[in-house]
Amino acid sequence: MKIAILGGDGFVGWPTSLHLSSLGHEIHIVDNLSRRWIDTELGVQSLTPMDSIQERCRIWREVTGRRLSFHFLDIAKEYDRFKAWLEEHRPDAVIHFAEQRAAPYSMKSDRHKVYTVNNNVNATHNVLAALVETGIDAHLVHLGTMGVYGYSTIGAAIPEGYLPVGIETLGGETVQQEILYPTRPGSVYHMTKSLDQILFQFYAQNDGLRITDLHQGIVWGTHTEQTRLHPQLVNRFDYDGDYGTVLNRFLIQAAIGYPLTVHGTGGQTRAFIHIQDSVRCIELALGDAPKQGERVRIFNQMTETHRVRDLANLVARLTGAEVAFLPNPRKEAEENDLIVQNDQFLALGLDPIRLQDGLLAEVVDVAKKFAHRIDRSRVPAVSAWTKDIAARVDRDPERKALRPAS
Repeated sequence: MKIAILGGDGFVGWPTSLHLSSLGHEIHIVDNLSRRWIDTELGVQSLTPMDSIQERCRIWREVTGRRLSFHFLDIAKEYDRFKAWLEEHRPDAVIHFAEQRAAPYSMKSDRHKVYTVNNNVNATHNVLAALVETGIDAHLVHLGTMGVYGYSTIGAAIPEGYLPVGIETLGGETVQQEILYPTRPGSVYHMTKSLDQILFQFYAQNDGLRITDLHQGIVWGTHTEQTRLHPQLVNRFDYDGDYGTVLNRFLIQAAIGYPLTVHGTGGQTRAFIHIQDSVRCIELALGDAPKQGERVRIFNQMTETHRVRDLANLVARLTGAEVAFLPNPRKEAEENDLIVQNDQFLALGLDPIRLQDGLLAEVVDVAKKFAHRIDRSRVPAVSAWTKDIAARVDRDPERKALRPAS
C-alpha cells in the first residue's frame, strides 16, 4: 500500500513509519516538525539523541534499501497545499498522528490551550474535508487516547468506543441503541480527541469515509525491532514534566538518583502499551479496515493497567530508588479503577509485551545509558490544571525541597 503518515516524525509516528516500511509499504511522512520546535520552546531535548528527519530517512535507506519520503507540510494551516498533495499522491491509507499529544503542555497557559485546539481540531477536520473533496477512498487510521473516556470509577469495563443503551419511547417501550461512550476529558488535549470522535462520526455517516479510531493508552518503551537496526534510527524519549509520561519520568528519576515523584495518593489508574505493540496494532488496524458506509471502527489500544503508586514501587524495586509523594497538579480523582475491554486486537493476534518483562531493559539500555544528557531542572511536572492548584502546588515545601538549585 501507499501510506501517508501524518506526524511521522513524532514519538509514535517514526517507529510506525519504519515498521510499515519494513513490511514493504510505500511510506510518505508528512510533518511540520512542530514537536522539534516545542523542544526548543521548552528548553529541553529528547534523552536519546535525534538526527534531522532527512538524515534519519537517509540512514533507513542505507540500512534497509527502503525509501521513506518526507514532505514538509502543516496540515492544520495549509489546507490547500495538503489537498493538492493528496490529489498528487493518492494514498491507499492515511495514518493521522499530526496532533499536539501532551496533556500537561495543553494546560500550561491560555496560549498553549489555544494552540492545542487550533492545531489538533483543524488538522483533523482538514484531513477529513480534503479526503471528501478529492474523492480518495483512503482508510483513515487515527491515534486517539483512552483519556476520552475519563478516569472515573464506574464499576464496569469500558467498552471499545460504543455503549449499548436502552431509551424509553413516548409509547412507553424501550428501544436499544448504541451510542459513543460518553466523553469525560481531563485536559484540553483530551478534549480535542473527544471532538475528533464527533468529526469522525459525522464524516463516516455523511460522506462514507472509512475511519478507524485507536483509543491508545500510555506508550512505554523506546525501541522497536526497526529502531534497533542503527543508533541513528533510535526513537525519541521524553522525560520532562510536560511531555515525559509518568513511566519515563520514573525511569529517569531512578537513573539519576532523584526520588520517584508520585502526585497525590498515586491511586490514579492508567492504561499502558509498549511501543512495539503500538506499531503492531496500527498494522493490524490497517488490515481490518471498515467498509464504506460502516460506522467508525474503534479499538482500545492498550494491554495492561497499573496504579501510579504501584508503578513507582515496581521501578523502585528494580532500581533501589526512593518514592516521594507530592501534591497533584492535575484536577482528577485521587483514586480510580480502570477496567478496559481490548478484545478486538487480541482477536486479531496481538501478543503483548508486559511491563514486568521489558522494564529492566528500559532502565539499563536507555535511562542509564543516556543519563548524562538529562537536565534535572526539566524533570518536575509543573503545569497545573487550574490557578488555585498552581498556587497550592507552588507553596508545597516538599516540592521546593526536590527542586534543583538554580
